[in-house]
Amino acid sequence: MTQALSIQLITAHYGTTKVLEDLSLDVAEGELVSLLGASGCGKTTTLRLVAGFLEPTSGTIQLDGKDLTRLPAHQRNIGLVFQNYALFPHLSVADNVGFGLKQRGIAGEAKAKRVTAMLERVGLAPLADRLPAALSGGQKQRVALARALVIEPPLLMFDEPLSNLDAKLRVDMRVEIRQLQRANGTTSVYVTHDQEEAFSISDRVAIMHAGRIMQLDTPETLYQRPANAFVARFVGFENLIDMRVVARDGARITAEAGGSVHLELSQDDFGTIPDSFILACRADGLAVSDAASQTGIPATLGLRTYLGRAYQYQCETPSGPLTANGPLTRPLEIGAGARLVPVPEQCTILAPEAAV
Repeated sequence: MTQALSIQLITAHYGTTKVLEDLSLDVAEGELVSLLGASGCGKTTTLRLVAGFLEPTSGTIQLDGKDLTRLPAHQRNIGLVFQNYALFPHLSVADNVGFGLKQRGIAGEAKAKRVTAMLERVGLAPLADRLPAALSGGQKQRVALARALVIEPPLLMFDEPLSNLDAKLRVDMRVEIRQLQRANGTTSVYVTHDQEEAFSISDRVAIMHAGRIMQLDTPETLYQRPANAFVARFVGFENLIDMRVVARDGARITAEAGGSVHLELSQDDFGTIPDSFILACRADGLAVSDAASQTGIPATLGLRTYLGRAYQYQCETPSGPLTANGPLTRPLEIGAGARLVPVPEQCTILAPEAAV
């Protein structure tokens, strides 16, 4: 695949504070990559560097082979969609959408045709003459999207574009954004703190922390096979259990956790298991079993929460507090004894040195 956007070893400071540290990211032509992370992780700074609103301390940014690193923002020809829409209140919907074309010297019938076609594409043709004040939040976001797409940019960038919308409209709009992006084949970078939004809309997701990319992968791989403990926690592996192998018998191993807890695991289920490892499990990955069972981690059940699909228990174990899900058919009492049995499909093995 041809690389459209190439960010290489970018470092950025705000005063004496280092915000990004040797960050590298390649985005293929036509690909949508999301930058995902908590506030302060560096995702918006990365967007602002690519857009030209900030200059890096070191490193390079290239788009379609052209060096953008020191190029002024207005010369980068990048489409931008902001959280606050950034519409001109005194201009109609059509004039807002056509503003970028006007700035590029496209006028008259050529401009009108492109604006009309784009308004039809985003379902706003009947509202062409309205002012932004007469639009809903979702309609304003469609105007902002149309304005960014109509200039046919080589790169489209989104900065938390759906944060101001209600939950249902966010879902509807992310579907529309994805459909339009695919139809246009526009290379895109999407900044968000919402994991569900990033996973649903992206070809690949970069999970960021402290100015670094912790893992860049497809949503499926991130969800099922996180590369380290930070990513595992981020994507919902509540339970990270330090273990060491004490015996091997072919594919089967016996591993010991804190409190002298022993588990038998199969490498046929988990893949290669090193001598020291972290067993990372979601709550669904620790099945609550009867205390009389001979397998699993011994536990005392604490707070029980009804989830609709399962009961979730906060558990005290010799290996520390763990969270596990039990079936709806048999709710268990607080204080009851149980065994927590790993479910391989909901667990993964991490190397201990990968913990961050």
